[in-house]
Amino acid sequence: MNNILKQWMIFILIAFSTNPFYAQEMPELASLSRARLEPYKMEVTYNKTTHLLFPSPIRYVDLGSENLIANKAEDVGNVLRIKAGIKDFEEETNFSVITQDGKFYNFDVFYSSYPDTLTYDLLKLQKDDEKQLSTEVLLEDLKGESASLTELIMKTLYENPKSTIKHIGTKSFGIHFLLESLYTHEGKLCFVFNFKNKSNIPYHIDFLSFKIVDKKNLKRTVVQDKILTPLREYISTKNINHQSEEKAVYLLDQFTMLEDQVLEIEVFEKDGGRHHKIQIENTDLIHAKIVKDIHLKLQ
Repeated sequence: MNNILKQWMIFILIAFSTNPFYAQEMPELASLSRARLEPYKMEVTYNKTTHLLFPSPIRYVDLGSENLIANKAEDVGNVLRIKAGIKDFEEETNFSVITQDGKFYNFDVFYSSYPDTLTYDLLKLQKDDEKQLSTEVLLEDLKGESASLTELIMKTLYENPKSTIKHIGTKSFGIHFLLESLYTHEGKLCFVFNFKNKSNIPYHIDFLSFKIVDKKNLKRTVVQDKILTPLREYISTKNINHQSEEKAVYLLDQFTMLEDQVLEIEVFEKDGGRHHKIQIENTDLIHAKIVKDIHLKLQ
């Protein structure tokens, strides 16, 4: 009796599965093969360090295993040092890098006692290869704005010889600190500064501070200032040799001020006392030039 019942159950299941009304096709799973980002291939060793030079400062590094050791080079934002953490590891590993211009890079790594190359300059990559081996990510601090476009805008402003502001600056101890231009783009402000070292002693920029202060409190030592944090900076070097000059571009979220407030920008000398301070009025902010008025050097 049990065998007869089992046979009827099997027959019913087969009937339902072959009936087009009841049969359901299994949905095809979407393939990720077309979204594949081809990795770079490279070798590392234990006794020597490999250096990678990226087109933009490094924001993030993730190592695939403890077989690798990596860190950014000191005082250089776009150079990554990497080497094997143990000798003769056999398994392939990987690491990923995100740079300030929003590019994502992926690397497959193999161990070699005698690597063919110890220095890689990613600036030399052909654009076609870079499109295949890197992609762009959206960085939260830019609120969805393209990081590569932001980098291009800052680079263009850095190389632009024209100035839009003539009246804001200070000079002492042989150092001139000038606000050269002020631009606005998609809710951001770009400050273009010029540093001139007229002295015979090199000037090393430590950092710039941005804060909104009340005019009536400028002479007080303890005030409640609003500190503004730059989103990006673009500068070739912070070491300004004697009798030379350098430019810098700083990107901040757009803001305006009350009538009795000013923006105070101060540059600090590293291991020195030649600090300089300038003040920007609200009228200067609202007259910032629009970035679309300049010619971007699209590549």
